[in-house]
Amino acid sequence: MITKQQYVEYLICTVGNFTGTNLAEHLDQVSHDTITDYLQKERLTARSLWELVDGLILDSPSAFLIVDDSVQDKRYSRFIELVKLQYSGGEHGLVRGIGIVNLVHSAGARQDFYPIDYRIYAPDQDGKTKNDHFAEMVRNAISDKGIQAKRILFDTWYASADNLKLVDRLGLTFFTTLKSNRMVSLSKEAGYIHLDQIEWTPEQLENGLMVKLKEVPFKVRLFKVVATNGDIDWVITNSPDETLTTQAAQDVSDVRWQVEELHRGLKQLTGTEKYQCRKGRSQRNHIACCYHAWLSLKVKAKELGKTLYQTKRDLLSDYLRAELKQPRIQAFLPA
Repeated sequence: MITKQQYVEYLICTVGNFTGTNLAEHLDQVSHDTITDYLQKERLTARSLWELVDGLILDSPSAFLIVDDSVQDKRYSRFIELVKLQYSGGEHGLVRGIGIVNLVHSAGARQDFYPIDYRIYAPDQDGKTKNDHFAEMVRNAISDKGIQAKRILFDTWYASADNLKLVDRLGLTFFTTLKSNRMVSLSKEAGYIHLDQIEWTPEQLENGLMVKLKEVPFKVRLFKVVATNGDIDWVITNSPDETLTTQAAQDVSDVRWQVEELHRGLKQLTGTEKYQCRKGRSQRNHIACCYHAWLSLKVKAKELGKTLYQTKRDLLSDYLRAELKQPRIQAFLPA
């Protein structure tokens, strides 16, 4: 038999080859069929992730919630359950893969962030959209988990009128971005115009301006954030803070990029994309174990004062030093 602990520890220490076959070859008296059977019968959920991180997060009203999704690339897989064609921000186009919507808690400091919930995007099975998962996770964080964080960050995909109203009703301050074709009104008399049609004064560029969005019953403050390469982010917030500047809004919004570190680490360090079993339950259990492996690396990395990548690389360093001192396979030299 194999346990969850063994499978998680395998994901932590292996590099590149995150397959059941590879694990079976390196674990005594455990066959590939045993591993497959374990992943098909286990019932791991996001609840187990919360039980692990509950005591790790630094929660307070000044903390953040971050929502974003990621696609686990399965473009060469034709018969894996849960795989569907969907948009991937990383690929800037459609990719066949398994979508995951993540809810991350951040204390604001660079390394103090942890996933506290996630949902597998499987509309063919449960009929739920990504926005449905957004609403469920945010409500659950406040009502069931008792999260104190009062600020929430998300991108344009989740900036629907329904989500903005939900977050506002829950007493959260949101910072999100809008697409340039979103319609806003500067006053009752002016009607609605596209964001890129607004004529900004220097003061408004510095401090933002109040606008009305369609189907949103309250006004939001809009900021035009211009990157050094000329790209524009249209940031909005329901924050009542009248002293908020464009730079301050950008600084808050930048915390959202911590979720990208999570996405990258899950894929590169724990192999969320690599497992190729066809069964949806097996994929769900593998992904749940990947979160546990990422969290284990995170805890150890914080203890050592290193990055997750340095921490995992160190696992191989002792092996490499030993081999270099006494190579078991020496370079062939002709007589």
